Amino acid sequence: MSGARRLLNINNYFYRRGGAEAVFFDHSALFEEAGWDVVPFAMQHEQNLPSPWSDYFVSEIEYGRDIGLRDKVVQAAKVIYSFEAQRELERLIDKARPSIAHAHNIYHHLSPAVFQTLNKAGIPTVMTAHDLKLACPAYKMLRDGKVCEECKGGHIYNVMVHRCIKGSLPLSGVVFAETLLHKTLGTYRNKVDRFVVPSRFYREKLMEWGWPGEKLVHIPNFVDVASFSTDWEEGDYFVFAGRLAPEKGVDTLIRAAAASGQKLMIAGTGPEEARLKKLAGDLGADATFTGHLSGANLFRLIGQSRALVLPSEWYENAPISVLEAYALGRPVIGSDIGGIPELIRPGETGAIAAPASADSLADTLARMAERSPSERTGMGKAGRQWVAENFSSSLYRDRMMALYAELI
Repeated sequence: MSGARRLLNINNYFYRRGGAEAVFFDHSALFEEAGWDVVPFAMQHEQNLPSPWSDYFVSEIEYGRDIGLRDKVVQAAKVIYSFEAQRELERLIDKARPSIAHAHNIYHHLSPAVFQTLNKAGIPTVMTAHDLKLACPAYKMLRDGKVCEECKGGHIYNVMVHRCIKGSLPLSGVVFAETLLHKTLGTYRNKVDRFVVPSRFYREKLMEWGWPGEKLVHIPNFVDVASFSTDWEEGDYFVFAGRLAPEKGVDTLIRAAAASGQKLMIAGTGPEEARLKKLAGDLGADATFTGHLSGANLFRLIGQSRALVLPSEWYENAPISVLEAYALGRPVIGSDIGGIPELIRPGETGAIAAPASADSLADTLARMAERSPSERTGMGKAGRQWVAENFSSSLYRDRMMALYAELI
């Protein structure tokens, strides 16, 4: 690839809102450091970071606000197919034609319509599968807190039958219409050149659902271990950090902590918070809810723990929190589900428990607690070394550059 290289990096939000946004911004920074000109395309939002390209961003859509029927209809139409996103993207391409485009999360705000525009302009396009939207209209293969694969084989009407989007028939209907339209148009299959899949599990799951393996490229997430401290004095607790939602398995974790007599710190908020606090009280679990933590405060809590615990009961992709715990020098206990097991070497960097089993998790917590502090520190060090060798920012950049070179 000779001459100026320009990456068009696309994501709904232009501020650090979640895991996909973290990858989006870190991805941009890596390529800027490598000498690329990185141009973002996103949605306007009051929390956005400043950008010289923000005049090209599409107008804001924020769900959950109390708006009139007319505005709801307009929003629904944009979710299904955003002509505005197409117009703004065309303007941006005319101003700064990219060598390649990379999309992260684009559903509902920018819409898959952007892929039609990129394809028409002859721009090679890559998308990172941060979730399972390519197979499941509701992204997660999750219903009522349980794994669900009922849409397999093209039965996408189930998203309406089960009201998978926030229990709402209208919202589920809009997502059904969006999925059906883009399936009919072949938007993802024919307009996107490659899909980057952070976990091997997601790659295999998408292939099970009919996606061709040659379009799915496994490139793991990354962290820079040099930016994480390991200078911690271990405390007497295990830690969970994340959203307090049914699929995260915090209910099972609290039951396991109570049964094994282990102290638990729970960092996060969410719809299950009140119920989980009551459950902890009813069981007499030694559980402290810290509320939402981030940055140095969260890293300190994890760094001083016996281990980070991910008791998930759904198809997690490739949680960066696992890599961060290793970078902080701590072992990880995770459920045997989704992409979690491929990030844990049992007995070496952590331990694996059966999903949704309080008994299995209680036994795993007890066994980890029985180890000496030096053993747990050794596991954390092994995890940090593994991350440095296999999940580094330089390795991610090199893998991504090789993919881009192939397409350009």
